[in-house]
Amino acid sequence: MELWLLAALYIASLAASIYLVPRFAGSPRWRHVFYGSMALIVAAIALAGLAVVAPLLFPVVWLTQALLGIRDYLVAFAVLAVASAFVMYMASPHLINMFFSPRPDPELQRIVDAVSARLGGKVKAKAVVVEGPPNAFAYGNFHTSRYVAVTTGLLETASRDELEAVVGHELGHHINKDTPIMSAVGILPSLAYYTGIASIILGLAYRGRHTPLALAYGVVMIVVSFVVQLLVLSFSRLREYYADMHGAKAAGKEAMMRALAKIHKYYSQNPDALKKSLKTTGFKALFIYALVNAAANPLIDITPDEVKHLMKQPTSLLEEILSSHPPIPKRLNVLEKI
Repeated sequence: MELWLLAALYIASLAASIYLVPRFAGSPRWRHVFYGSMALIVAAIALAGLAVVAPLLFPVVWLTQALLGIRDYLVAFAVLAVASAFVMYMASPHLINMFFSPRPDPELQRIVDAVSARLGGKVKAKAVVVEGPPNAFAYGNFHTSRYVAVTTGLLETASRDELEAVVGHELGHHINKDTPIMSAVGILPSLAYYTGIASIILGLAYRGRHTPLALAYGVVMIVVSFVVQLLVLSFSRLREYYADMHGAKAAGKEAMMRALAKIHKYYSQNPDALKKSLKTTGFKALFIYALVNAAANPLIDITPDEVKHLMKQPTSLLEEILSSHPPIPKRLNVLEKI
């Protein structure tokens, strides 16, 4: 019965993030649908953790019990999950600084401070610039401070109000506490994935009669991690809609829509220009745009007609399910309705 409930929650969660939330945008019921969808996804992730991930993680949970002297299996599983999420939350800013080499920028800091005040001054963030094509992201924690990072490409591409809209979007992630929340909901597929990888590596390294079992277990854990990760991606897409609204509040929905359309235009011009995206592969969910491997001339502009045309473009269901960000046409349509 638990698995039937999980299957129903799983399908309902995907459907809510893909169909219900965009359809109800701008209606009086939208907030109820939005918050209800997020609660549904969190419930599905929690149930998947208890019904599937926890039992399959028995080697790691057993080791946790042995090391910490915890008798109850589920308590040990909870301790493992919470500790892992906390370590990732604390370590991620240092990893990002190592990968992106951000540098302070006084002018960008003035923009971030002004937009923060416009949004109620709930969050203070340090502004940094990183090298790269047009994009932006938010990161940090209570220990390292919170950051809004903007790429050099976006500084070259965006107008002042578009830049303010993007900054508002990133501050929205901080206001909504998306960094700790995404660390928490994303830890289960991560634990399953790395356990699976470890099992395969050990099975291949120490060949013996248990090798087939170790390999099979590793493959199962990787598949489970992928299935649960689809729920995490659905949750992430809803948080992006939420952050877009902060960008619209900061600089107007037209500026937010132009910024998204301009960034999308930049990446769609030459989708195969770069075979590898430097320094970004492991951090795609952080960015305002679902990063693709691309490069193009940063000196571009976007017209109102182009924005309207983009809003009418069809979207791929499979690409949306596998993405941490909603398709740009959907994001534009949601913004247009609010």
